[in-house]
Amino acid sequence: MEAPEKQEETVNYRTQKLAGTVNWGTATVVGVFAGLLYGGSKEASASVSKDAEVLLKLGSTSDKREQHRLMRDAMEKRFLRVTRGSLVGGIRLGMFTAAFYGLQNLLADNRGVHDVYNVVGAGSATAATFGLIMPGSLRWRLRNAMLGSVLGAAICFPLGVCFLSGWLHLKLVEKANEGTASEVSDTSETKSNIVAAVET
Repeated sequence: MEAPEKQEETVNYRTQKLAGTVNWGTATVVGVFAGLLYGGSKEASASVSKDAEVLLKLGSTSDKREQHRLMRDAMEKRFLRVTRGSLVGGIRLGMFTAAFYGLQNLLADNRGVHDVYNVVGAGSATAATFGLIMPGSLRWRLRNAMLGSVLGAAICFPLGVCFLSGWLHLKLVEKANEGTASEVSDTSETKSNIVAAVET
């Protein structure tokens, strides 16, 4: 005789994601790549003036080996500047994006609603945190945190309203689809009652 197989039930402990919330991981990856592009392009455009200095030095030197060495050193320095700018920009914008969307999703989960106040709170807290980690004295950091909190809220309020207007559209479409689904189920019940009456 075979023993009956025990069926294991998988329990899903994840909470249902609210409609309109942004995927934290995707937003962070996009922020990192945008920061890489921004930081690298900023450093590449800043190094153009430094390349002009190298060209002046090349014109004053007649030795080919010296010109080659100057050019190689200039290219190495430019590559290192652009690489460093890309990495620093990617890390900074990636951290900012991760903190912002993480706080926004945390607020949405704790409050149980996704609205403009989540966006404003996340923007204010993220800007204040980044104001605190800026270099300077403690007084300067506190000033940056307060200024960042106010500016973060002021910038995120209109952005949250614009973002949530798209979310509102999604909710209206969802409600309309629910109404259509209930009408379809009512129609199918009516048809089944008519079929049952005709068959009897």
